Amino acid sequence: MTDPLDHWARLAGSAVLLDGFHALKHALRFGAQVPVAVTADRAAALNLARELAPDVAEALAALLTEVPSRTYASLVPRPHPTAVAALAVRPSREAGLRELARLPRTAPIVVLDEPRNLGNAGAVIRLAAGFGATGVITTGTLDPWHPTVVRGGAGLHFATAVERMTVAELPRGPLYALDPEGEDIRGTKLPDDAILAFGSERTGLSADLRARADTLLRLPMRPQVSSYNLATSVAMALYHWSASQGA
Repeated sequence: MTDPLDHWARLAGSAVLLDGFHALKHALRFGAQVPVAVTADRAAALNLARELAPDVAEALAALLTEVPSRTYASLVPRPHPTAVAALAVRPSREAGLRELARLPRTAPIVVLDEPRNLGNAGAVIRLAAGFGATGVITTGTLDPWHPTVVRGGAGLHFATAVERMTVAELPRGPLYALDPEGEDIRGTKLPDDAILAFGSERTGLSADLRARADTLLRLPMRPQVSSYNLATSVAMALYHWSASQGA
């Protein structure tokens, strides 16, 4: 039998780090290939699975290997309270692009235009998965599969398509960009094939994205309030879509 730590060392450079019990739970639920998983407390992790995720408890029991706490801590950037970590195979870019390009779509695509904050990007992916969005695309330099983003997304990268693209490469579909100068979103019914684009909190939409947008929309906001958190803005827009569709 392959030593799990040797297996980890061979995969660490290319695999997706699942940091914590909940990231591993979600990855397994949505079909991720997980070759190796470790924990500093196997009994506690399996008790957590039986309590919170009985649907994956059997898979976790077969997968988890207990290692010393010091060894576990050496495998992750920052130890998680659940003391669980795993490596998963990253879905191919080709598969992600096919999913994002498929028409007709039954749910919007979220675009984060040149995001800066890794944690915010992860929170958006978690939201998108919860709403059943087709996927999340980032433009710019941020890697949406960075370990900090995956941690913020609680492993839900495997529940929706997640890719980085340029504005010119965005999939077909009506592009609604959120901007303070746009029309009130409450007056617009968002179609299922909408592409919903959000700029960074500091700089807003890039010039390329604004030029590509079909419609500018704004979220309701009290005067003199500067902005919403990025994840909050995405949640408001996706809720508006879901409520107007009766989803």
